[in-house]
Amino acid sequence: MTSAPRPALPDPTGWRPETVAVTSGRPAPEVDAPLNTPVTFAATYVGSFDTASGSLGYGRYGNPTWQALEEGIGALEGGRALTFSSGMAAAHAVLELLPAGATIVLPHNCYLGVASAIDTRAAKSGWTVRRVDIADTDAVLAAAEGADLVWVESPTNPTIEVADLPAIGAALAGRVLLVVDNTFATPLLQQPLSSGADVVLHAVTKFIAGHSDALLGALVVREDDTGTFAALDAVRRSHGATPGTMEAYLALRGLRTLPLRLRQAQENAAVLAPRLAAHPAVQRVRYPGLPEDPGHERAARTMAGFGSLISIDLADAATADAVVAAAKLWVFATSLGGVESMFERRRRWAGELTSVPEGLVRLSVGVEHVEDLWADLEQALDSVA
Repeated sequence: MTSAPRPALPDPTGWRPETVAVTSGRPAPEVDAPLNTPVTFAATYVGSFDTASGSLGYGRYGNPTWQALEEGIGALEGGRALTFSSGMAAAHAVLELLPAGATIVLPHNCYLGVASAIDTRAAKSGWTVRRVDIADTDAVLAAAEGADLVWVESPTNPTIEVADLPAIGAALAGRVLLVVDNTFATPLLQQPLSSGADVVLHAVTKFIAGHSDALLGALVVREDDTGTFAALDAVRRSHGATPGTMEAYLALRGLRTLPLRLRQAQENAAVLAPRLAAHPAVQRVRYPGLPEDPGHERAARTMAGFGSLISIDLADAATADAVVAAAKLWVFATSLGGVESMFERRRRWAGELTSVPEGLVRLSVGVEHVEDLWADLEQALDSVA
């Protein structure tokens, strides 16, 4: 069964991302009808004998609220989206496409949940995992020889390394499944499908939803890649990794303000990064907006902005923990991409990759006044200097 078609707005071709974020996924305007797609709480739908017209069929197969969010994310990424119950559910759906004995290329530094999931499945399915420095394009392409999947994060979590997506995508097109986790950059700063990616992943929980209140994931494929879309849709249906309806509604509402939130957070990050670099307690600042950052030239060339994630290296775990504990405005939390500024020492997690320094603190810069953010960081850093 296919999802019931939704009325379409006028073709937004040529509209800028800020406009697409506000207009996509809306119902056709009708007098006295809701301007926004309402929440549809439904596990069961009335059936139809007219199969040619399509039908939602069942609550695990589709929902008008999901579809609206999928239209919005797909429009921003330039593809066709499927939403899932979490970012990890979306990641597992991709891994379900791989056969036993597959070979996977994975960044040395990437989200610990993905790394753990791949290692666990590799042990069960006889996969070979080749780990590379994702910023070393030659190493990525060499490792991709004979591989079934190349998994890219850019910028990486939590070390903020930048991959050359156009070069990797051009070299691997048609040779290997290329998956790009675009959570940190968002579709506003880069669209990996246009650089040759086959699948784009988002932890929608983060920047797209943007308010730390909705757990969701999404995958986006090219419009003409019906085979991959159908395969991922089949995984979602069979595994039941469907998004909550209220969560989808909240994420779509968050999508409307993504350009505004990201702009302010990015402006704040650009102010904070050089101040952090000048503080005596900070050994290294990882932010591609800094001219001295290894990823600066690449990010300036391939992205529409440098983002709002900063990581700093402090002397050791105890120093990092003391800085986090001393803050009053910054929130000690493990998420990112919300309106609130959040930070944490990543190696506090037992499963974090050992390639991440013990004293690394990841900062998700929010939309508060930048001078308040800096005053709080400065006093916390001064306490250990």
